[in-house]
Amino acid sequence: MPEQNPSSKPELRIIPRDQHNVSRKDISPNALRVLYRLRDGGFSAYLVGGAVRDLLAGRQPKDFDVATSATPEEVKQLFRNCRLIGRRFRLAHVVFGREIIEVATFRANTDDGSGDREQHEGGRLLRDNVYGTIEDDAVRRDFTANALYYTIEDFSVRDYTGGFEDVQKRLMRLIGDPETRYREDPVRMLRAVRLAAKLGFEIEPATAEPIPRLASLLSEAASARLFEECLKLFLSGHAVKSFEGLEARGLLPALFPDTAAALKANRSGALRSVVIDGLRGTDERVANDEPVSPAFLFALLLWPAYCRALIALQAQGVQPIDAQRRAADRVTVRQLSTVALPRRFSIPMQEIWLLQSRFSLRQGKRVSRMLGHPRFRAAFDFLSLRLAASDEHAEDVEFWREQQERVGMGPGQPSPRPRDDEDAEVDPPARPRRRSRRSTAAAGE
Repeated sequence: MPEQNPSSKPELRIIPRDQHNVSRKDISPNALRVLYRLRDGGFSAYLVGGAVRDLLAGRQPKDFDVATSATPEEVKQLFRNCRLIGRRFRLAHVVFGREIIEVATFRANTDDGSGDREQHEGGRLLRDNVYGTIEDDAVRRDFTANALYYTIEDFSVRDYTGGFEDVQKRLMRLIGDPETRYREDPVRMLRAVRLAAKLGFEIEPATAEPIPRLASLLSEAASARLFEECLKLFLSGHAVKSFEGLEARGLLPALFPDTAAALKANRSGALRSVVIDGLRGTDERVANDEPVSPAFLFALLLWPAYCRALIALQAQGVQPIDAQRRAADRVTVRQLSTVALPRRFSIPMQEIWLLQSRFSLRQGKRVSRMLGHPRFRAAFDFLSLRLAASDEHAEDVEFWREQQERVGMGPGQPSPRPRDDEDAEVDPPARPRRRSRRSTAAAGE
């Protein structure tokens, strides 16, 4: 397929209903309601992006997005259950209970001088709210597979960038010049890896080539956004493939620099075995529709970094307990400069690490205290995972498994298992006390 130039007029290919597998029965009824009401309101509207791509690839989408000629304010006038969000990228969210249909106005690729499109001198888009036509919108999207539009007018799929053919070939291909598009939004590099892992697609060679060279641009992305992207990479059922993709494309050092350095220094590969085994367990839990824990996930991903920091501190003569706490704090603080890991996850993550050394203490009351620790089960699961690297802790694993059975806790399995308190803040801020009417009145006198 020839490279798409976002400034040139794309060629439209219409795939009629009898030549594709997208069916209304597989589309959210709420998304169809939005499409029909926009049409009845005099606007053009299409199901777009990942939903169309996934349906064509034989997968059931989790989200359904709509692209329309209506502005966000016009969408809000049509739907009482609508709220407008975003400043960098203005969107309408139409809310149906727990389901949200995201509605985006067709975006243009050029700056009309209104100030609604702002670009950093390095090429990164800071604001993008200049509206245009569907042709403009198609070439503005990131990957060809995401630039497909399903219409309720004749149930056809409209393709302006060759995305239909790329889905058939199972290819992730950027629209336009790859380096330019990555500079506009560096997170696209992570999206390329994530979508390829999720869909079982290959990244097209020209799309893949600049990634190792531009990986450092991720430092310009918002750390909170990178945290959300990490959850998508590792908690959606394709964690192992995502991790391997980050390694293969040179993105792991940009996203987890200390982990990448520790894995490189660990010549035996034992630490990587622990990570891969844990991510495999995460994928199994997602496949079985079981809950997964971000605290356990980050404990796993940053474990190599923690081990390396701990060894370095102990080599400096720092006492074991102090070395453990300092290593946990050092790794956490350094990672926060890249990924904004919320405290409600970073605190349990550290506790999982710090409990590892206590599994060898198996005397008297220490056993019952350990079993009663709110993070015991997650820490035990983590200890079990470490058997992937060495059988050094096999006796500890067996002992604590027997203790759980003795007190009726049931056998622990090496898998990310969140507890209610894992997602709670430690020492949450106290609520402000409500002032009584009497004291309020006195204050106003």
